[in-house]
Amino acid sequence: YFNRISYTGRTDVSYETLYELHLAHALNVPFENLDIHNNKPITLDIESLFEKIIENKRGGYCYEMNSLFSFVLKKLGFQVTDLLARMTKDGVNYGGKSHQIIIVELDGRKYLADVGCGVNGIVAPLLLEEGTEQQQFSYKYRIKTDEEYGYVLQFKIGNDEYKSLYSFIPDQRCYPMDFIMANHFSSTYPSSLYATKKFCTIPTKEGRITLTDEHLKILNNGKLTETKVESDEEFNKLLKKYFPMLAQ
Repeated sequence: YFNRISYTGRTDVSYETLYELHLAHALNVPFENLDIHNNKPITLDIESLFEKIIENKRGGYCYEMNSLFSFVLKKLGFQVTDLLARMTKDGVNYGGKSHQIIIVELDGRKYLADVGCGVNGIVAPLLLEEGTEQQQFSYKYRIKTDEEYGYVLQFKIGNDEYKSLYSFIPDQRCYPMDFIMANHFSSTYPSSLYATKKFCTIPTKEGRITLTDEHLKILNNGKLTETKVESDEEFNKLLKKYFPMLAQ
């Protein structure tokens, strides 16, 4: 796993270890759902995740990425809680619990860890502290609280404007079968986002590269370049260029 994410740092139970591991995973393993579109089942047992992400150098989506990251953190001795979050587009309407995340408790503080969010997700652990703006390279995030939905992760999109990504309740621990059920829905339900659209994305220290079967978007130091994808042939060409490990 360390070789896969190009990690040579410390392995003690500390914030420094958590930060560097999270960053290395996020910057080296792409978020992708191509197996769903190739009619391959998404399985979450650790042997399957090891084979796919580490041995075959693939990526994965939230259930795969955060399941593997959680496993590694637990093996190193971190106190980890596995959760499901509710995605939102407008910060008002929230969907079902369809996104896997991790809460890490360390030195009396709690951190959000999430190496598997394909839409403007965090690249490093985020302190669960309401209202504190936290900078991660070109992105700024904060946590707010909602009376009904608990904590809400937001990212800054303007000078004073924030957009909500998802909500979660830190103490509502989930279990393996919860993720198996959510994964089954996300990967097989006909109108699920992951079943209807190919999606490959990876953050960079300057922004993010995102390829779908509709467009290629490259965010670099606040400048967005967008290219329309016209065909499967063009998608495969761009996949080979920007995500060569996924085109093999």
